Formats: sequence, C-alpha cells, structure tokens
Amino acid sequence: MSQLIVVRHGQAAAFSADSDRLTELGERQSAVLGEYWAKCGVSFDEVIIGGLRRHAQTEAQVAAAYQRAGLPWPKARVVAGWNEYDAKEIMQLGAALRERDPEFAKLVTEFEAAAGTAEQNRYFQRMFEVIMARWIGAAVSAEHVESFEAFHTRAAAAFEEVLGATGNRKVVVFSSGGPIGVTVQQALRAPKPVAIEINWRVRNTSLTEYVFGRGRLSLDSFNVTPHLEGTDLATFR
Repeated sequence: MSQLIVVRHGQAAAFSADSDRLTELGERQSAVLGEYWAKCGVSFDEVIIGGLRRHAQTEAQVAAAYQRAGLPWPKARVVAGWNEYDAKEIMQLGAALRERDPEFAKLVTEFEAAAGTAEQNRYFQRMFEVIMARWIGAAVSAEHVESFEAFHTRAAAAFEEVLGATGNRKVVVFSSGGPIGVTVQQALRAPKPVAIEINWRVRNTSLTEYVFGRGRLSLDSFNVTPHLEGTDLATFR
C-alpha cells in the first residue's frame, strides 16, 4: 500500500495586489512543518507541487528544513492540475449579480466597508460563499473564467494520477484548499459541490492523508496540524 499526504500551502497574502505569495507567517508555518517532519524522520519518495507561487514557496520552506537537518528531499514535480480555482476571476462574475441581486449587493457593500479591519475575512466569506454557489451551479459564467466542472475535472484527474501509479510509495503534494476538498469528496464518493464545502475548513499547512493501492483508497486523516500544536500559528486564510 502507498501513502499520500496533501498539504495546503502556508498563509498567503489575501486581499493584496500580489496575493499568490506567502506572508511571513505562511513561511513560518511551512518551515515549522518541515522541521516537524525532519524531527520525526518522515521521508518521501515523490514530491508534487501545484503551479502556483504559494505552492512552490511552501515546498521550498519544507525542503530547506530537510537540508538544514542533513536529510534527503526529492526534487519536486510541478502538476498544474493541483492549482486552486481562480478566486479573483470568480469574484469578477459577481459584478452582474450585484446589479440584479439586492441581497448579494448588500453583502458586497458590507465587505467593502470592512476592508482593512479585523472583520474583513468574515465579511469576505459571506460574500464569497454566495458567488461560489452561483459558480458551482453555472448561474454565473464567462468564457475566460474556468467553470466549476472544469476545475473539478482537472483536480480529480491530478488526484487519480497519483492513485493510479504502481508500487509502494510515499507521496506528498503541496496544493490548495479547493483541490484538497476535491480529494476528500472523491474519497467519500460525495456529490461534487461538497468539495467546496470541505474547502472552507482547510487550514494553512494542514495535512490530509490517504492510504491507497490494489484498487483501494482510505482517508486516514483530514486537515490535521500536529506541527502547529502549542503554537499561535494556525490560520484558515
């Protein structure tokens, strides 16, 4: 049997012009994960990262921790199927919805008023969940924005590629909350939209673990952060 661990990236710079990068806290979360694994003697046969900068930065911090400990770390392979949905592009779909849906328009106004405050995340989530539900149901779309079906298909294919390889292997993937939600939804054989509901709860640098092989797949753990226990480093966004 083989083992797969899917890691969500460290905290990224949400609400900034360059959001596809780790914050200082995100870098620390990632380094702590690497230090924890190195201390526990965890080793991997294969390392996969999505194609986003925050995925590469998270993996680089873990790799550096292994290097400091004098331990081997495989060269990472980039697989774009593990990329997150494009939240910024999806939010652009809300412009038309704002004009015709007074309730959504109110949520947008409340978020804009909370920008830069401690409540920013909470108001963003309220607004974002509404537009995401419309995106999932194809109630809002545009040619340049990846559809939910297209996102789900590529993330599921990336997951299946790992599961379909032969041999007993230990694989780690550095990805994002959306694709992690897809892996859990697929493992549980739940309806596709459940992937996004799961996505909301995925912590930064959390671990979701699977055992697979011989046509079998078991979800061993979801969203665990043993490396962050006893610290104040845990975040969702």
